[in-house]
Amino acid sequence: MQSLDTTNVYLEVLALHSEYSACLDAGEFERWPDFFIDQCDYRIQSRENFDAKLPLSIMWLEGKGMMLDRVYGVRETLYHDPYYQRHVVSTPRIVAATDEEIHTETNYIVIRTKRDTFSELFNVGRYIDTIRRTPDGLKFKARTCVFDSEWIRNSIIYPI
Repeated sequence: MQSLDTTNVYLEVLALHSEYSACLDAGEFERWPDFFIDQCDYRIQSRENFDAKLPLSIMWLEGKGMMLDRVYGVRETLYHDPYYQRHVVSTPRIVAATDEEIHTETNYIVIRTKRDTFSELFNVGRYIDTIRRTPDGLKFKARTCVFDSEWIRNSIIYPI
């Protein structure tokens, strides 16, 4: 097996995280599923459940079809007080990498701002990702957003 260019892999992962965050922060949710392969897994799960290896998640989407349904729900059917998100994402830690897949862990903070209030810390945790190399570049095969607190404010409407 040929040795991986770890610097290039690292830069590609950084670019993926940067574009992903920019997409969500701009509210371009229709583009969000494009960051994933068709047979993907997206979860938002408490640290307590993740550490205990319990499957309960506050959001669990399997495949792009479920992601597209979530986007439709956010845009067309869910009634909620709109807000802006701002992601602050650490540099990723590459846990393992092959020519086909990259496993990473990356810390995140999401700040929420409603139009008529001060910004607030909304969600803090880490992304645990399996990233697949595709002809269209890197895509998430699995993304688990493990949030640290046992509490969340109200509900999570937008992807993290």
